[in-house]
Amino acid sequence: QVQLVQSGGGLVQPGGSLRLSCQASGFTLAIYDIGWFRQAPGKEREAVSCISSEDGITYYADSVKGRFTVTRDNAKDMAFLQMNSLRPEDTAVYYCATDWPRTPCEASLFDDYWGQGTQVTVSS
Repeated sequence: QVQLVQSGGGLVQPGGSLRLSCQASGFTLAIYDIGWFRQAPGKEREAVSCISSEDGITYYADSVKGRFTVTRDNAKDMAFLQMNSLRPEDTAVYYCATDWPRTPCEASLFDDYWGQGTQVTVSS
């Protein structure tokens, strides 16, 4: 079955850390760019971070720059989003997604595979 399966997420206090994982099943993740996106209640889905397939170039939204780190392990068909110094405004459902190389890091342009989403809640 071709799918992206996410894990991680949960409830964390402000300033805490979480790591999200994204496992590809039924296809080779290495040939795709990977994006992480999030959607908070009442808001549009937005890009958080992307990592290219060809050279590992990364992109970060200004709101997460310096706090989040995107990585990939092509040998394991996995991608990760390490989130540090979390803030209440980071609360959202987080999704991983894939698309062909050089796709701009925008939610509307990533339309190959999407993970099921995982809730991240930052609250004291």
